[in-house]
Amino acid sequence: MRYSDDVIEEVRIRSDIVDVISQYVRLQKKGNSYFGLCPFHNERSPSFSVNREKQMYYCFGCGAGGNVYTFLMEYENYSFPEAVQYLARQAGVNLPVVEESREARAQADYKTSLLGIQKLAAGYYYYQLKQDHGAYAREYLQGRGLSAETIHQFGLGYAQKSGGGLYRYLKEKGYSDELLKDSGLFQADEQRGMYDKFWNRVIFPITDVQNRVIGFGGRLMGEGKPKYLNSPETKIFDKGRNLYGLSRARSSRRKNIIICEGYMDVISMHQAGFTNAVASLGTALTTGHSSLLRRYTQEVLMIYDSDEAGIKAALRGIPLLRAAGIHAKVVDLSPYKDPDEFIKAEGGEAFQERLSQAENSFLFQIRMLEREFDLEDPQGKTDFYRAVAQRLLEFTQDLERENYIAAIARRYQVEKQQLHKLVNNLALTGAGIPARQEVRGPNKRKEEAESAREKAQKLMLTWLVNKPEIFAEVSSYLKPEDFTTPLYRQVAAMLYEQQEKEGVFTPARIWNQFQDPEEQKAAASLLNAELPMESEKELGKAVTDTLLRILEDSLQQQRKKLEPGDMKALQKNMEKEMELKKMKAKFGNKLPNLPG
Repeated sequence: MRYSDDVIEEVRIRSDIVDVISQYVRLQKKGNSYFGLCPFHNERSPSFSVNREKQMYYCFGCGAGGNVYTFLMEYENYSFPEAVQYLARQAGVNLPVVEESREARAQADYKTSLLGIQKLAAGYYYYQLKQDHGAYAREYLQGRGLSAETIHQFGLGYAQKSGGGLYRYLKEKGYSDELLKDSGLFQADEQRGMYDKFWNRVIFPITDVQNRVIGFGGRLMGEGKPKYLNSPETKIFDKGRNLYGLSRARSSRRKNIIICEGYMDVISMHQAGFTNAVASLGTALTTGHSSLLRRYTQEVLMIYDSDEAGIKAALRGIPLLRAAGIHAKVVDLSPYKDPDEFIKAEGGEAFQERLSQAENSFLFQIRMLEREFDLEDPQGKTDFYRAVAQRLLEFTQDLERENYIAAIARRYQVEKQQLHKLVNNLALTGAGIPARQEVRGPNKRKEEAESAREKAQKLMLTWLVNKPEIFAEVSSYLKPEDFTTPLYRQVAAMLYEQQEKEGVFTPARIWNQFQDPEEQKAAASLLNAELPMESEKELGKAVTDTLLRILEDSLQQQRKKLEPGDMKALQKNMEKEMELKKMKAKFGNKLPNLPG
């Protein structure tokens, strides 16, 4: 279902963003914007900004941002058409009737059939566990300390040693082989035909947030590999966007959600009263998981196995949670391996105490980073502080960064001002202001170059929107195609088109072109970069430095794409380089018509 651009824009124009967001967030006017506590992450100081003139919002803490449609999609979990329909009703706009296509109806029926198969399979496995041939599986679950009530609540089941029973059962229900194969519950080969994927396994039904069965996990009884087996991904089962136990955990009255690694860990915690536990489905934490968690909590407690693999899993997940605006903490269960083992040995009260002692995820990252450096060696210590300063740049809100600088200074007994100065120097380097570079490996240098390149482009887009008076001067040198990152180039082209056709920027209209939440968030951040300036006098020089950086990067990227032997294109590239050198020599530190 897709409404025309004219209809989408009419609804947006008639839906004032301040009025809409005020229904969810208490806003106070400060200057030209309204501020409140961000609804997408936990904070004490307002960093959530809503601008009526630009009809856009942005959180300087978690990076959430967009227009009125984006807000409803994030807060209410609406699809884009649903957000349009909701606002149209509020604004009194009559939407045109958009009929659902035959293809869309067929797709909906297909998904309904797959869900029906999963539900029947869950019932079948549960029934098998209660039969005589399920005795061994029942003994296993009871041996793991699970009560009959817990087994019932989680719908645990059993797949028989001899495969084929589920296939025959579902065929009797009238399902085709093609649909059964698409369900992920069966495999097929020329000799055996269709046969059950799960056999001789305890079965763990996996549900979505609406408590619909979408897949299964199976734990092998006895020796063999793999020990754990999950359903493959299907049209209704995406491992990167679902979490085991979330359908129950989301209704927990606890203030946070615990994320761990295994089915048994989740079940053991729920049985012990920690009904806010979930687990990823045999995969590392993803951005999809983070976005899903953000709908239900502002704080996540991370529990991974206390081995090296568990530590790496936690380190991979922390940035994803932080990017989603979730405050994360890391729970240490040593000397025990996992929650199930800990609870059996120490009980629920001791487990709650460990949860209350959870370590701030950023400080955990720094403590793990410390292991990579020799702090007894002066150079090792210097490299460590530089790495810490780089991590501190991840905090876009000044107050939050200051708090962490103070915490790091106390823990490692370093002068706060020295650490602050190092952080600032690194920030200015990313904005195109020269600084002495340390010697790094080739991969690290490439990552840093890409990061600095993107920072420069984001700064320029923010300046163009916030300081439209510089557009005429900047646009005479800088074109949308000079932005080397595809999304940045796309946004730049839209802004340039608005300015050239209408003489004004309308950034809120840009978000109508992005219906993917991650793209919306990325686009929002482009127009809300922090400007690393101490005063308005620095604007001209900073804009010029950043513009030159973008032009140099653009020429480098163009040169890399040249075909070998294309002398004409090479000559043109060299001419542009000469023009850039002349420009630097002519204008020095600042273009003539810029402020400062």
